[in-house]
Amino acid sequence: MKKIGILMVSALLVGSLLAGCGANAAPSGNAAADVSADVKAIKDRGVLKVGVKVDVPNFGYKDPKTSVIDGFEIDLAREMAKKIVGDPAKIELSPVTAKTRGPLLDNGNVDMDISTFTITEERKKSYNFTDPYYTDGVGLLVKKAPGYQGLKDLNGKKIGVAQSATSKAAVQAEADKLGVKITFQEFATYPEIKAALDSGRVDAFSVDRSILSGYLDDSTALLADKFSPQEYGIATKKGNDGLAKLVNDTVGELKKSGELDKLIKKWGL
Repeated sequence: MKKIGILMVSALLVGSLLAGCGANAAPSGNAAADVSADVKAIKDRGVLKVGVKVDVPNFGYKDPKTSVIDGFEIDLAREMAKKIVGDPAKIELSPVTAKTRGPLLDNGNVDMDISTFTITEERKKSYNFTDPYYTDGVGLLVKKAPGYQGLKDLNGKKIGVAQSATSKAAVQAEADKLGVKITFQEFATYPEIKAALDSGRVDAFSVDRSILSGYLDDSTALLADKFSPQEYGIATKKGNDGLAKLVNDTVGELKKSGELDKLIKKWGL
């Protein structure tokens, strides 16, 4: 009798363990169970909050006549909203600058920044970045009249740059190589730098070349100089790792399908 009892208990234990293993091995069938808490919070809200530029023609620009914000990065924001909340129109756009985009991400005002945000090793310490969705280089916009041909001609001149942007370090490094002495003046927005260039308060406007191209007019010229490759990535808050993975996977899907190249071509970049 003891032997039979032991066998029965053993059979019950084995059956229980097998049932447990079967439950763990089988797919849950519930997609929501696989969604991380950070992504679920956005889905539950029903709107994706994105920090974007509004002063960069072709990337993120607010039309002063219609107040509509549009551009390559706005289209990217729509793709992210489509992926996360199922509707490309369910986005809330917040204007950001190079100085404000980080704090707005830190305090949760936006879920991500798609704002010509250059990926650097230093910035990776503070934010999650996707793989690059666009690569550019720092350039120089100048007035045509002086006849400048390159950075070598700007010895003793003043360069206008955006606050907290990477262009200042890139231009300074190139100037050091050439033995050129330059100074910088920082501004909050790109239109302010362009106004300073037009009024003669600065001798050149420096930022990524694709951004500068949006400020070209009959009185200015974009020099051939191109410094320090600038790779743009979508930034998300540290700790929101589920969101970071989903966004990076989406960038990868857009690249693989050719949709990213189509958007770049659409906006003439």
